[in-house]
Amino acid sequence: MQTITNKLGEWSYVIGPYKEPVGSVKPGEIFKIETLDAFGNQVDSSTSDITKLIKMPFVNPLTGPIYVEGAQKGDALAVTIISVETTRDYGVSAIIPEFGGLCATPLTRTLNTPLPPRVMIYPIEDNSVIFSRDLNIAPIPYEPFYGTIGTAPEIEAISSLSPGSHGGNMDAADVCPGNTILLPVNVDGGFLYIGDGHAAQGDAEVCGVATEIPTKGTLKVDLIKGLSLRNPRVESEEFIMTIGSARPMEDAARIAFYELIMWLESDYGIEKLVAYQLCSQVARVRLANMVDTLYSVVAKFPKKYLPR
Repeated sequence: MQTITNKLGEWSYVIGPYKEPVGSVKPGEIFKIETLDAFGNQVDSSTSDITKLIKMPFVNPLTGPIYVEGAQKGDALAVTIISVETTRDYGVSAIIPEFGGLCATPLTRTLNTPLPPRVMIYPIEDNSVIFSRDLNIAPIPYEPFYGTIGTAPEIEAISSLSPGSHGGNMDAADVCPGNTILLPVNVDGGFLYIGDGHAAQGDAEVCGVATEIPTKGTLKVDLIKGLSLRNPRVESEEFIMTIGSARPMEDAARIAFYELIMWLESDYGIEKLVAYQLCSQVARVRLANMVDTLYSVVAKFPKKYLPR
């Protein structure tokens, strides 16, 4: 089984069609991938100065692009996450000035003083994240996923910090072991990028930083010929899901629910106004992130309500 990673100093900070692939896989192939954490594995202490270590735009390094043989524009990649292991015994989180859901940012301007920087180191042990040894707080379950996964747009190179119709930095905890992520193919080979491993994250990633970890993941990539997608999809044992990314947040939700309803009509034969009504009764929604250049919302339809 091959392992794909980028050479030192050659990590990807954009998702685009212009970089030479770092590896190639065949449809149906199972392979391993190695990723750095969102800070490039540079933070190892709570005394680290995050403002000096972060050098925008070189944040959130990704592994890729990975070339998928036979993939052509108008197809879709189906990426199944088999496992995600962390390659160290702690995760890193932080408060970053001018970044987060409850402070001024370059896209949400106010005259308030930026929040002071702070770095947190969370030990990972016994399949748990230890938030604090001083507070009487239960351990947080180790529930790893990839915050960033996407395929190259046809002509753009998009920051690894940004989500969109190509996938990208959606921070959706449903991109996790056991689930399959469907992504649009816009260029030959698809050009798949993955990174931003998280050991744990609450919905919305409200401060902007989860429990960030480097990973070794095991993945399988299948190719669905002729399936033209406008936005990413996810399938789990329990749900079919669609992800919308936009600002304002309600437009992200509109995209996600629109795509979900169109999926229910095209694949399951539920007329769209009936699907619209059915989603009002049984659908679920997850706010994946409220901190990036665009916000990401996951619309989830329980499989038990699909036509038998």
